[in-house]
Amino acid sequence: MNSSAVFDATFMQNLSLIAQDENLARRLVRYVSKLAHPKEDETRMTEQEFFNNIEEAEKQIERGEGITFNSIEDMNLWLSRL
Repeated sequence: MNSSAVFDATFMQNLSLIAQDENLARRLVRYVSKLAHPKEDETRMTEQEFFNNIEEAEKQIERGEGITFNSIEDMNLWLSRL
């Protein structure tokens, strides 16, 4: 048997076991729905957006608008307040 046939057989066997249990079947339907319709990650950005952000940060530093820290603790405190 090739690996595709083994996968198909295993998948069908597991699916038939799940189909026998209503709770498992409901969980599977919810999970498959999440897989089929993933939430969009709002934190993702294009490569161009990333480099534009870097350029803007460099300009802010040149204008003296950057944030500096005297210690790692100060930086961590600032980050924890975000």
